[in-house]
Amino acid sequence: MSAIELEKQRVTWYRTPLPREVLAALNQRSDFLAWLQTLGYLGLLALSGGAAVYAVGRAHRLAVLLILFVHGTFFAFMLNAFHEFVHQSVFKTKWLNTFFLYLFSFFDWINPVMFWASHQEHHKFTLHETYDMEVVLPQEITLKSFLRFALVNPWDLWFRLKMQLRLSLGRVDGRWEEYLFPPSAVALRRGLFNWARVMLIGHALIIVVSLYFGWWMVPIVTTFGPFYGGCLQFLCNNTQHVGLQGDVNDYRLNTRSFRTHPFIQFLCWHMNYHIEHHMFAAVPCYRLGQPHAAIAHDLPPTPVGLGQTWKEILVILKQQKVDPTYEYVAPLPTRQAVPNM
Repeated sequence: MSAIELEKQRVTWYRTPLPREVLAALNQRSDFLAWLQTLGYLGLLALSGGAAVYAVGRAHRLAVLLILFVHGTFFAFMLNAFHEFVHQSVFKTKWLNTFFLYLFSFFDWINPVMFWASHQEHHKFTLHETYDMEVVLPQEITLKSFLRFALVNPWDLWFRLKMQLRLSLGRVDGRWEEYLFPPSAVALRRGLFNWARVMLIGHALIIVVSLYFGWWMVPIVTTFGPFYGGCLQFLCNNTQHVGLQGDVNDYRLNTRSFRTHPFIQFLCWHMNYHIEHHMFAAVPCYRLGQPHAAIAHDLPPTPVGLGQTWKEILVILKQQKVDPTYEYVAPLPTRQAVPNM
């Protein structure tokens, strides 16, 4: 075993103690609640995408663009849906988790083999330098980066397309990928490369068939759905770790939760409760409000709404421009419980 692996074993996370029976109840998956979340989200995509297709030739171009922006706003949160299915914590019925994992993976242009390998490290070693290269501090967030996501994002399209092309040719690249997929991980590499090929062939077929039949709006609302209208998703997801502390063993210090409108919470698959998600990763997303309430006494102050959340973040980012080493230290309750070992 390498020195790095031995070092990794020493990371012990603080988790607010919960009675065993309470945590067991929270961990219970529900097919009913999972269907409500999943079909509700897919219903929004079908409604907005169908409206965009129907509006072409029947409504003013500005109206079509507005509908597409709404569709892109919904579509951007497919990353959140995909993330939940990667955790396999949505449906009680296992094959449904797998089915929707690959469905959302395909349409969001994200390789589940790559993401799960990286995301396991992110959860085990959140913001620990060297061990977590999925989220690296400091995170640079600028008006320019926001505007790229807010309207049309061809840069992300090129990034994802280039990555899948490279993987389809059987090539890993960079220290992180080489660490996650060493040459000895033959089966993992095979799955990684094969799914990239499936995505490329599948999207190529969507585009070719659609253009052949004159359905040019179909690839715009499917294949190219992740690459426009990402404003709201940018604001929700970039709250999770930005400006917080690295190399600490307390999720309350390196992760941020916030409260928000129920519809936005539904769209982001309840990932506004991000401290709770990291502390109790097996809890289904639709139950995260319950551990939030149960451990509220042991959490830093929770901002309410995206406005208040980003007001706090912008103050941190402004300070980091002056001092790049600055990290915000979230105020913790005076009385702390003993860390779980």
